[in-house]
Amino acid sequence: MARITDYLKETRAELRHVNWPTRKQAAVFTVLVVAVSLITAAYLGVFDYVFSRILRLVI
Repeated sequence: MARITDYLKETRAELRHVNWPTRKQAAVFTVLVVAVSLITAAYLGVFDYVFSRILRLVI
């Protein structure tokens, strides 16, 4: 039981050293991740559509 308590104390101490982002930074990073994800999804969707159309013409 002492090992678990020590682990939790050490974890809490380490989390105090973390440089947490501000609320504004977190919001900007969230929007950025969503935007890049949507752009990547659209890019891959276009290639999927094009290659499936090409495959239908070949078969």
